[in-house]
Order: sequence, then C-alpha cells, then structure tokens
Amino acid sequence: MSDTHDLRLDAAEARVLGCLVEKEATTPEQYPLTENAALQAANQKTSREPVMALEPGEVARSLRGLEAKGLARRVDGARALRFEHTATRALELTRGQLAALALLLLRGPQTAGELLARSERLHRYADADDLAHALERLAARGFAVALPRAPGQREGRWAHLLCGPVDFTAMALDAAARGESEPARASASRDDHALARITALEEHIAELDARLAAVEARLAERNGGTTS
Repeated sequence: MSDTHDLRLDAAEARVLGCLVEKEATTPEQYPLTENAALQAANQKTSREPVMALEPGEVARSLRGLEAKGLARRVDGARALRFEHTATRALELTRGQLAALALLLLRGPQTAGELLARSERLHRYADADDLAHALERLAARGFAVALPRAPGQREGRWAHLLCGPVDFTAMALDAAARGESEPARASASRDDHALARITALEEHIAELDARLAAVEARLAERNGGTTS
C-alpha cells in the first residue's frame, strides 16, 4: 500500500489506529490491545484532540475496518482477542514517520515544535531537522500536509490525510474560533521546555490510565474464566 488512494479512514478508525501505534511504544507489556483496552485508549481524556466518547461497538467496528484495510490484524490470545497495527509495513513507513503520523491521528493539526515535544515516548528524533524530514516524507507520500499559516501565526501546522483532504477554510475558522492566533499561542511557543514537561506529564497520566484499564480487563477475564 503506497498512498492514501488505497484507504480512507473515518474519525473512529483514525483514532483507534493512532492508539494502536501509541500503545505499542508506551505500554508494550499490554500490547497487542484487546477491544476493551482499545476503547479505553481511544476515549482517554489526555493526549487526545478532540476527546471522544466512542461506544464499544464503534471501536469493534473500527478494529475490523482497519483489519479490512490492511492496517491492523487480530492476534488470538489465551483469554481474549487482541489487535495490533500493521501500518509500518502496510504504509512502508519508518519509525520516525509512523510516530509523527500517530501524533497527528491522536491530537489533530500540530506545529513541528509541538510534535517534537510530544514525540519523545513514541520515537526519539535526532533533532528538529530529523522530524522535519519525516514530515516532508509523509507529505510526499500523501499521508500528511503542511497547512497554510494563518494570519498572526508564527509557525505553520501539519495535519494527516488518512481521512481525506483537509478543508483548509473550515480549519482556519476553527483555529480562529479557538483563539489560535499568535498572541494566544505565544506563551507556549516561548517556552519549549515547559511544553515538553506538560506533555510528559500528560503522557504519564495516560499511561497509568491505560495500565489500570489493562489490569482491570485481565482481572475480569480471569474471573470470567474461573466462573466458567
């Protein structure tokens, strides 16, 4: 699979795919994910934009949709069916490209600076140029696009294209409605270290939430196996 002409994800599929990639890197002991773990990851309150409230049936459908598109596969476990992504091979991506794409799937349009600060637990880029090269390769393959810089913005943002072309006008209006002009973003841009620390804290909380959900799921599976 070489380009986006071979696939078109809906919002739920995009969120679930991003979660599979993220959890492979951040909680490998719980990966591949059960449907319940994928649900918990998709509906996290941290490190997600927008925050979603998917139903179990939507996540199950998304996993099977990704499987049909060649982006995920099921792994038979001892107690529960699990899923892992196959995006690295299916889309022919490097780890750096995959990490950047996953962040765009999970958190929407972001600047290169934001991606660099948030990527540490998924992939360690050598430097900003390394990330820039990964983004440029994604753009060349039709998986991502550099958004036009809005008036007053110092740094442009990137968006993924796995759900289809970006509506630039709607995105600009949304950014304006949320106050994402240069004055509104200036404080974060001036302090990359603060942004990185906040991001690391968010990711740590998300990891703890995921591990707790995994423990609860395994206890439920064990109790179910005992009663049966």
